[in-house]
Amino acid sequence: MTSETTAAATGAVGNLRRDPFAMLPFCGYNMADYFAHWLTFSNRFDESTLPKIFYVNWFRKSKDGRWLWPGFGENSRVLEWIFERTAGRGEAKETPIGFVPAPGAINIEGLDVSEEDMAQLLSVHAEEWRTELPRMREHYAQFNERLPAKLAAMVDDLETRLA
Repeated sequence: MTSETTAAATGAVGNLRRDPFAMLPFCGYNMADYFAHWLTFSNRFDESTLPKIFYVNWFRKSKDGRWLWPGFGENSRVLEWIFERTAGRGEAKETPIGFVPAPGAINIEGLDVSEEDMAQLLSVHAEEWRTELPRMREHYAQFNERLPAKLAAMVDDLETRLA
């Protein structure tokens, strides 16, 4: 996952970086150990009780530069789908990167968002993801031998799914 840097974290604004939860500048120990800690949860707890993680890109644009999603006032519609999904009711389709809302699963009634816009919002561009793989590996390389093997394997698995 990438995010843009902020002045608070790095002094620079708008540079992309891989920094889970924007923690790198503030973590008091090796992030590889932090990753390893979180990876133990599936061994220590019933998986059904673990938090569900959803990645949302609110800022996707059309080819002509127009924002596809209307903005923060409507984000509750996506959150509604997330709540439905965690309750076992939200319809989704599987993609190489995970599950995305199925067509029609997010309520767009009353919005100026077309079904074509929604299709673009929910599309997964495998080629874009494939270009990210070397950057993911480069990011993980900084953790050397302390990187949990499970994380490196996840990138390998993602590459296989994107092939």
